[in-house]
Amino acid sequence: MTRPSKLPAARAAAPLLAALCALCVCSCGDTLQVHPIPHQELEGLVVAPFPVFWLGGSFEGLAASETSHDPGDAYSISYGNCRHGGQGYCVPPLRLVTSPDNSFVPGGATSARSIPIRGVGARLAQGARTIIIATGSVILDIYAENARLAMAAARTAVPINAAGTPGEELPAPLPDTGFESRPLPTQVPNPLHSLGVKLPG
Repeated sequence: MTRPSKLPAARAAAPLLAALCALCVCSCGDTLQVHPIPHQELEGLVVAPFPVFWLGGSFEGLAASETSHDPGDAYSISYGNCRHGGQGYCVPPLRLVTSPDNSFVPGGATSARSIPIRGVGARLAQGARTIIIATGSVILDIYAENARLAMAAARTAVPINAAGTPGEELPAPLPDTGFESRPLPTQVPNPLHSLGVKLPG
């Protein structure tokens, strides 16, 4: 008595197995990639109540890849695919953060040198890979993978929601706007409304 061959069943399952393997590779092989952001995500930056700096849809071959708005009211925009990290954590090659709290200059206690950039003072830290610029009512922080990219961004950044030309002089920093003493919208309780119930007495 001869056993039935299992070869036809294995041949039939081979394409299914190949498709599943391809799906697994595609879903896992892109963990560090950040795709260009849709235009509607940039709208949040456009309607911000203070100047928010950016470098256009792409800069030096790096596409705008992510925007965020943190609880402290700062806006950030990242350029390029993640160099490190993955889902929920990304270190892009270039990131700009605009904060309306001009009373706080990041890295105040760390060693940094100051140089003029576009007519205003700028602080350079981390081997000039981080550049902090106080201009107008905001602080612009630039974080880059190298000093050349950081300086190129500092010389080019313009507000997405105001008139500006790359390379032109920036507005001088304004005195402390008192932003840090104002409660954030999430810290303001909703007003109490009368329920229309009369209390006895």
